[in-house]
Amino acid sequence: MKTKQLPQDVREKVVELYKAGDGYKKISKTLTLHVSTVRSIIEKWKIHHTTATLPRSGRPPKLCSQVRWKLVQDVTLQPMTTLKELQNSASQMGVHVHMSTICRSLHPFRPYYMLSYGELEASPPVFFPVSAETMEATMSYEAVVPHWFYARTQDGSSSWNPFSKEDSDVLEAAFCSGANLNGIVVPVCGGRYDVYLGSRRRLSVYWDEEDSIVQRCTWFYKGDKDSRYVPYPENFSEILEEAYMQAVTRNEWRKRLESPTRDLIILHNPKLMVHYQPTGMTDEWGATPTEQGRPRTVKRGVENISVEIPEGEPAQIDHLVFMVHGIGPACDLQFRSIVQCVNDFRLVSLNLLHAHFKKSLDQEQIGRVEFLPVDWHSALHADATGVDKDIQRITLPSICRLRQFTNETLLDLFFYNSPTYCQTIVNTVCGEMNRIYRLFLERNPTFKGRISVTGHSLGSLILFDLLTNQVDPTGNTPAKTKTSVQKSESQTNKQTLKDVLDELQLAEFSDVFEQEKMDLNALVSSSEQDLENLGIPLEPRKKIVRYIKCRKHLQDINNTDPESAPNNDLTPPPLSSGTTFNMVNYEYFDVGIGQVRINYPQISFHPEVFFAWGSPIGMFLTVRGLKRIDPEYQFPTCKRFFNIYHPFDPVAYRIEPMVLREEEFEPMLIPHHKGRKRMHLELREGLTRMGTDFLGSLRVAWQTFTRPPVPTLPPPTAEAAELPISELPPVTVPPPDVSAEDVTVKEEPVQLNVGMLNGGQRFDYVLQEKPIESFNEYLFALQSHLCYWSSEDTALLFLKEIYQTMGVGMDQPLQ
Repeated sequence: MKTKQLPQDVREKVVELYKAGDGYKKISKTLTLHVSTVRSIIEKWKIHHTTATLPRSGRPPKLCSQVRWKLVQDVTLQPMTTLKELQNSASQMGVHVHMSTICRSLHPFRPYYMLSYGELEASPPVFFPVSAETMEATMSYEAVVPHWFYARTQDGSSSWNPFSKEDSDVLEAAFCSGANLNGIVVPVCGGRYDVYLGSRRRLSVYWDEEDSIVQRCTWFYKGDKDSRYVPYPENFSEILEEAYMQAVTRNEWRKRLESPTRDLIILHNPKLMVHYQPTGMTDEWGATPTEQGRPRTVKRGVENISVEIPEGEPAQIDHLVFMVHGIGPACDLQFRSIVQCVNDFRLVSLNLLHAHFKKSLDQEQIGRVEFLPVDWHSALHADATGVDKDIQRITLPSICRLRQFTNETLLDLFFYNSPTYCQTIVNTVCGEMNRIYRLFLERNPTFKGRISVTGHSLGSLILFDLLTNQVDPTGNTPAKTKTSVQKSESQTNKQTLKDVLDELQLAEFSDVFEQEKMDLNALVSSSEQDLENLGIPLEPRKKIVRYIKCRKHLQDINNTDPESAPNNDLTPPPLSSGTTFNMVNYEYFDVGIGQVRINYPQISFHPEVFFAWGSPIGMFLTVRGLKRIDPEYQFPTCKRFFNIYHPFDPVAYRIEPMVLREEEFEPMLIPHHKGRKRMHLELREGLTRMGTDFLGSLRVAWQTFTRPPVPTLPPPTAEAAELPISELPPVTVPPPDVSAEDVTVKEEPVQLNVGMLNGGQRFDYVLQEKPIESFNEYLFALQSHLCYWSSEDTALLFLKEIYQTMGVGMDQPLQ
């Protein structure tokens, strides 16, 4: 509690006694005051030369008079304005205060205002003078800017999604052109869809998809349980806009509108408009009886609703990529179709273009990469094949969910190994790519870019088999990639013994055979015992025996009667040359054990790059009997190849070890799209390096302690001590025993020859696992096989390699 102030004469008496020479304690006893009171009075007199009470400085008001007057004007013109809206208005003027401060500041003026939680506090209205200019500016009407939306149906529910601003402007311009809307077709979404303005429909161009409803939207509503705003129908939006215009121009608010379904819309003010539904009735916008009676929020214009308008796509297309899915109708854990997954991958690539190729985009050197899906599962399981009905008849009734999943997904692997359905799958993939390619050129006649192909899981194997069976019309395919059994035999007949030994890397044994005067025919007729008698070691002897068996097998096939040979028109897989003797010849087996016997169609374009995701190509080639891919082999019509996989993907296999069998080496690590490695990988490598250095130090210390002591020389004799130093015999110091482990040799990085599948460059690329994935590999195994569709690292590798063929690099190379 604050004490009463001392009278002025008492304070002056304190100063007089102090001037007379009295101390604080004496003055305190004389005037019966506390010593601290006397001290404060005297100190104040020393500083301000007065004993009068000075005014306090205080804190300046948070709301200056200009801001307070502006808020008073707002709340007077719009009595239903909330405190939250007044707070936002003050923030726009640079004043950030709490709603309680605004409430206290406006309370003396006693206007109508609404609390933020919706309760109305009323006081006698007090109107303040407002200029005519302010009133006219406040009540001016501006026409609403329409935006075009389309309805997307997914899992039985529809949601409205906005077009990009560029597409919406084009649709609005066509709508306002005055021409007959029934004859207007506008391409949108990068040319992948067409909008028919007359029927308000959006149709897909390259794939089969349910039509979407298109609408010109100006007014929106959202209920309590709605996650996003829903547009009103166009005709009712025009009625709302007319009522809004009259309310603004005439300043007549709290207008009530009744919809055809007897719903009530009240326009309280430009910022407060609500939609009420009568109890016990349903409306055409899908409200249920439990939601009726609750007001809906009404908004005017797309700028007033919380919706993300997508960015437009560049018109220029630099590259076209076809994407082939794997087993089953779903491509990810969300059970989305190939179209939806490709749309997400396209969006990721567009974002990465703006992040890593911004300079080239600003300079208009590049446009974008177009990704188009290729669906073969629908054709395989359609009614035309009848395979689903046949499988369903033999399916057991138990565990029906699991059996249905197996029939729709895992059986695709067996279908591809069947000659009948493999032909259907291959024809569908090739036919779809050719059809989409022709349609794409018709819609983009100025396209001069190149084409690439991508396959996920089984889709990569389908593309691999297709590309290995293509025919280059220019005839520039290397000779080794076109070998057949007959050609292999003719090449073998022209070889000499020295050629065979050089090829088997056994040239050092040429002198042994020359001493015995053996030629190639004598070598072929030799047995393993004969080679052992010649002194050939075990490993070279095995190589020669394998060559002899392979040569005899090829001769037997060449001498077979053409009429009795059922597979005489087949050729061995062109992945290895005719002189690779550890290969399996598929003509020797019946159909179904080796590569499937079908007619492979020809693709109408030459792919630039082939990307494989989570691919089992290496496993399938090994199961088919191919042990080694000839380093000189390359696809007849495709120049480059990439095998991309996640380290925890249970379906993915490497391919480089099938080319370079003698070396053990790691795959190429795909850099993170933000640069460098992930932190947990760098930490792991650092700990491994520290552990290696620590173990090396311990080994050196242990060798130092355990090394035998150096023997000491006996003391010199008296005769030797008397000899001069020049006459002493030279002493030979033995060199120190340096083991090979103690010597560190700086080796140059090994140049790996991984063949010509990727033009002589590496093609096994591994993604970096996320930190949470490293805790349990098995838990994220399935997700790892399906992660490629949304992987930013994979998309950036696509863009980097594609634009590298055009001579365009990233703004800043990743480390």
